[in-house]
Amino acid sequence: MTVTADPLLTVRGLDKSFFGIPVLRGVGFTLRRGSILGLVGENGSGKSTTMNILGGVHRPDGGAITFDGAAYAPDGPRDATASGIAFIHQELSLFPNLTIAENLFLDHFPRLGWRAPVIHRRRLRQLAAASLAQVDLPVAPDTPVSRLAPGERQLVEVAKALTRDARLIIFDEPTTSLTARESERLFGIIDRLRARGIGVIYISHILADVLRLCDDVVVLRDGQVVAEEPRTAMQVERMIALMVGRTIDRLFPERTTTPAQGRPALSVRGLSQPGVAHDISFDLHPGEVLGISGLMGSGRTELARMLFGLDPYAAGEILVAGASLPPLSPRAAMERGIAFLTEDRRGEGLMMDATVIDNAILPSLAGEAHPLLRGAPAGRFNPAVRRLCDDVQLRVHDPARALARTLSGGNQQKLVIAKWLLRRPFIFILDEPTRGIDVGAKYEVYKIINRLVAEGSAVLFISSELEELIGMADRIMVMRRGEVGGFHERTRFHRAELLRDALGSQTLAEATE
Repeated sequence: MTVTADPLLTVRGLDKSFFGIPVLRGVGFTLRRGSILGLVGENGSGKSTTMNILGGVHRPDGGAITFDGAAYAPDGPRDATASGIAFIHQELSLFPNLTIAENLFLDHFPRLGWRAPVIHRRRLRQLAAASLAQVDLPVAPDTPVSRLAPGERQLVEVAKALTRDARLIIFDEPTTSLTARESERLFGIIDRLRARGIGVIYISHILADVLRLCDDVVVLRDGQVVAEEPRTAMQVERMIALMVGRTIDRLFPERTTTPAQGRPALSVRGLSQPGVAHDISFDLHPGEVLGISGLMGSGRTELARMLFGLDPYAAGEILVAGASLPPLSPRAAMERGIAFLTEDRRGEGLMMDATVIDNAILPSLAGEAHPLLRGAPAGRFNPAVRRLCDDVQLRVHDPARALARTLSGGNQQKLVIAKWLLRRPFIFILDEPTRGIDVGAKYEVYKIINRLVAEGSAVLFISSELEELIGMADRIMVMRRGEVGGFHERTRFHRAELLRDALGSQTLAEATE
């Protein structure tokens, strides 16, 4: 089916404020039937609020929406689903302890009889198998979701939307946790949805993917639409300029300092754990950014967790400033000046229902607790936290009242950084510190990293984006199947050589499939 001029969704003049602060101001756009609309903007630009209005989570203060030729004003998420709008969030809403079939039909199981409260299991498996066939997922419907790879779970979410006859599917950062091959598979499914006449809104910070997939692009900035144009009129550089309101001549800020010589801040010698890591050795010096590259499953995150004392290792030694660090002791790592930014900021990095200040002071409470009262008054940290919010440009109206879950992804990441800065560590282990945040927020995180190393801190920077490591690191250590595949100096960074070290006996073609 070809894209037509027939509008499936029309949004006009959406306004929305929270606590008197305008979030959306006159947002409007049109999605044509059987087309893909790319929605881009910085974290906090209004994308999530707009989509939550479409999904029935919020009600607008003003404006109007037309869906499939009729006025649309959902009373809640269930109403939106019944109307034919499906929302596939970055954080998938599947229950891992249930089977695929049970997840697909969780709120509308087929029954043995019209009034019988008994699930028709055979019919359930048949319907689930048909849904999985639509997304080319050759997995048994009785398979528990916990056994699926991230890419397979994403396809289950798409199949779930199709079971409700969705005419509009919204994808929010769908490739964040996917490999290149899984992403390609998802893109093929999205193309097929378009061919069937289903409308798609695709939200992503990977602007190259937006240009590749979408027919039209809408750019939001500060709660307003600053551009709504065909993909052919857009380039990555123009989208960035529209998103941030200025040109970013350099995607990575220039760093004038160089790593210190002499005793390393962190030394790792022969670190090994069966099935996870084998004979990993390296040094990290003060003032240095050591990048760690590798494919998914190469052992990068597992290494970071062993360094911080979260996971065990069978052999080897970790030295901080020349002194041995005991294993399996995050407290000892923190006391020796190590900070660890987990890749899962929502699940492990923050208490989402706590305030900004409560999150920021958490790592520092033990050191400040009164020996008799076994606690520390939170108020004493408020001035320091407010200064840190300014330092990392964390945009929040009132840190003492704002909850972490209300922050944009970029501001959540800055909060994770701020909570560690309060302890003044000198070794930072950063695991995917810019995942899921926009180019403007990334640039600010990069500036924070440059400031840290300029002040003498040492940074271990784990990233799946080669361009990011090439732009920020002094050296890059490539990992492959739990081993060190090679080291590369900044003067000799070459994408092909880095990929070759990451792949080993695999071919470059296999890696990019």
